[in-house]
Amino acid sequence: MAEDRQHDRVVVGENGRGPYQQTIEIGKHLLIADEPPALGGEDAGPAPFDLLLASLGACTSITLRMYAERKRMPLTRVSVELQHDRIAAAGGGRSDHIVRRISLEGDLSAEQRDALLAIANKCPMYRTLRSDLQIDSLIVG
Repeated sequence: MAEDRQHDRVVVGENGRGPYQQTIEIGKHLLIADEPPALGGEDAGPAPFDLLLASLGACTSITLRMYAERKRMPLTRVSVELQHDRIAAAGGGRSDHIVRRISLEGDLSAEQRDALLAIANKCPMYRTLRSDLQIDSLIVG
């Protein structure tokens, strides 16, 4: 399983190349985020929710690969398809809903597949998203 560790600092800022386009710096990596045209962006990169889903999918796949290797399971390929929707919530309002479809390839028994699903629900991103997450926001400049 992916170990919890101190992660690289993430810095996000407008880059001036579009009304909503952002440059994301994560250690030595540079990414672009943007909104689709329907929301006034130029679709120069993934939208923020797409990046969130990508994080969950990558974490799920990596965690499953690490577990399968440790347990010597015949897992030959993992892929994760994710979709985010806002759905009507009980009592009014809307609620976020993510569907995560995990495809496992290899000569796996039903017990191994069940174990892998249980491990998928223990990946660090899944646990973070399901937790009582606290975010402290400070104006610094």
